[in-house]
Amino acid sequence: MKRNFSILLVAFLLCHSFELWAQSTVKGLVFEDRNANGKKERSEKGIPNVAVSNGREVTLTDIRGNYELPVGKDNIIFVIKPAHFKPHINEYNLPQYFYIHKPEGSPEFKYKGVEPTGPLPKSVDFALIPSQEDENFKALIFGDTQPYNLQEVEYMAKGLVAELEGIKDIPFGITLGDLVGDNLDLFSPYKQTIARIGIPWFNVMGNHDMNYDAPYDSLSDESFESHFGPANYAFNYGKAHFIILDDILYPDPRNGRGYWGGFRKDQLDFVENNLKYVPKDKLIVLAFHIPITDPSGQSFRDSDRRKLFDLLKEYPNTVSMSAHTHLQRQDFFTAEDGWHQEKPHHHYNAGTSNGDWYSGRMNEQGVPRSTMRDGTPRGYAFLNINGNQYDIDYRVSFADPTYQIEIFAPKVVAQNQRTSARIFANFFMGSENDEVLYRIGSGEWRKMSRVEDYDPSYVHEHFIWDTTEEVFEGRRPSLARTCTHLWSAPVPVNLETGEHVIEIKATDMFGKVHNATKTYRIAAPTW
Repeated sequence: MKRNFSILLVAFLLCHSFELWAQSTVKGLVFEDRNANGKKERSEKGIPNVAVSNGREVTLTDIRGNYELPVGKDNIIFVIKPAHFKPHINEYNLPQYFYIHKPEGSPEFKYKGVEPTGPLPKSVDFALIPSQEDENFKALIFGDTQPYNLQEVEYMAKGLVAELEGIKDIPFGITLGDLVGDNLDLFSPYKQTIARIGIPWFNVMGNHDMNYDAPYDSLSDESFESHFGPANYAFNYGKAHFIILDDILYPDPRNGRGYWGGFRKDQLDFVENNLKYVPKDKLIVLAFHIPITDPSGQSFRDSDRRKLFDLLKEYPNTVSMSAHTHLQRQDFFTAEDGWHQEKPHHHYNAGTSNGDWYSGRMNEQGVPRSTMRDGTPRGYAFLNINGNQYDIDYRVSFADPTYQIEIFAPKVVAQNQRTSARIFANFFMGSENDEVLYRIGSGEWRKMSRVEDYDPSYVHEHFIWDTTEEVFEGRRPSLARTCTHLWSAPVPVNLETGEHVIEIKATDMFGKVHNATKTYRIAAPTW
């Protein structure tokens, strides 16, 4: 009897141990889905040397396409898409490259997270469809879309998406966080609206996309995950490697209130483990929501930026992108900032697609003009990739693509009379290293001086709101913020009376030349 009991006990313990082991390891296959039906056929082979991750560890598939990773009770297992393959997309054009493993589901928050997923399947497989990829391509980039209600979702549809529906030759797009404005029930209409563009879409989590009732940071993305998958992931396209990260620490570890820009250790571990399998000649594109540019450390933890730079020290070709500020600027990091390459690291803080939170007078589309506080009009960007090099084009929504500079100048000045009036050129993609020239008529080209000041065109719009006799539809724009891409020059008054043409020529950091013109009049004084 004792012997039989011992055998039963050993059998029970062995089974129980096996169950525990099985639940702590995920196995699966990454395979070539040639007929694109999502199922593994006998003729379809596994794909070797494909990176798969649990959000921290990263492994490569073996010669048969098999992988194995540790898992806990809250993991998203995902494949890091290799070049020349694509994952399936769902009805919202969201790439399906992941499997959510939350046996007990998400905690009960105000906004719903993930339902319990139960035990792991025997095999978590990923189907990848063979796809031709050009090493020269464009990605469509949105800053904060951030609607706070269904009316603003409609503004997003009419004032942004409608221009881009059916766009050709763009393999994918990315929204750089703040997909919505605190109301996470708007994730569904956001997805429906973005899907109208008709291309695969990747999403970054922003501070307005979080579960604010989460007790700690790793749970602040539960609703985001239920709609979009992992908040930290990577993928390849051509010779570019994209790394998407949630860089919001919530609650703020300094005082437990609000949030702070930065990374958890597991996120930096993921970047480190991922980069082990990324060739050094690739272009590394990093995308997050909060800019990494605050040297004071008040809005972003400086030590985390330096740790990230340490991980990138052997990659000479990099660029990073963010949104969040509702301004547009270019920043460059050197050895003084912990950057290890001779060529500075470029960080693009993209202009937002909702501009100044859908404020301002209505335009022709019935949408608020919503110019940003630095005078940059609401719009979107194209990240143009050529092999392992890149450049960026900014586009003002529903405007001529050549509209890259806003000129402010007096309408009339008195001939040969001293004046404090000046010419201002707001070069939307400008940086501190760019050259901006001006001339009057066919005169000599002269340099303009870069200034950090309020954009007078934006300030003028405030005066219109404050001096109108009739109430405008919509909301008064926010107060102006210093513009980092503004140039100034004196207004010539010693020319003949009559109309004169101001011509601006700006050369951006990529060597592209942009032009704009405006007229002013010189009149004989009447006193």
